[in-house]
Amino acid sequence: MIKRKLLPLGFAALTALYSCNEVEQAEQAEAAQEVRTEASAEKARAQKEETKTILFFGNSLTAGYGLEPDQAFPALIQERVDSLGLPYKVINAGVSGETTAGGKSRIDWLLKQPIDVFVLELGANDGLRGINLEESYSNLQTIIEKVRSKYPDVEIVLAGMQIPPNMGQDYANEFREMYTRLAEEENVALIPFLLEDVAGIPKLNQDDGIHPTEEGQKIVAENVWEVLGPLLTEQQV
Repeated sequence: MIKRKLLPLGFAALTALYSCNEVEQAEQAEAAQEVRTEASAEKARAQKEETKTILFFGNSLTAGYGLEPDQAFPALIQERVDSLGLPYKVINAGVSGETTAGGKSRIDWLLKQPIDVFVLELGANDGLRGINLEESYSNLQTIIEKVRSKYPDVEIVLAGMQIPPNMGQDYANEFREMYTRLAEEENVALIPFLLEDVAGIPKLNQDDGIHPTEEGQKIVAENVWEVLGPLLTEQQV
């Protein structure tokens, strides 16, 4: 009789023991999951904090006039950056028709966000309009000074441009030399000619003869990367 009473009690104790073990295991599994989740979140936060910003500041050439946004050379630079596993995010701040004066007025708003690398591509519209080049030079210089004032450690790349001699050969020569002079004076990296191997080649330009086609943009991206690439890799050393 006593044995019969003990058997149900034994089963009850075992059931309770197993239930406690299951609860404990569930709690341990939940705690472990919480640790993994927190670790993943911390890693994501760290990666976000480590990601640096490349700002392309220019006119319709940067904006990719006549093309899809992902065909413009800044987007192609982002693809190159991603393929190399470099921690950079590209921002395309190109505006069609932008002059150096317009850029000088617009830059303050863009400086509200952190910038690690600044690629300045302006001046072509000044040259095509025959604007006084000392004014253009001053505007470009002011833009560089504003960027450096806000972010002293920023890397700056200046995209050199050339124009046809519509305004006279002397003006065209002075326009080309403006970028070399500015790069030297401000100690910034210089892309000698953004449209090297693209300008003047019909099949690489749209019908207006000014803006690169999709294939032309790929060459422009290579011209940019030749100067920008080493700066990005050096920052990771």
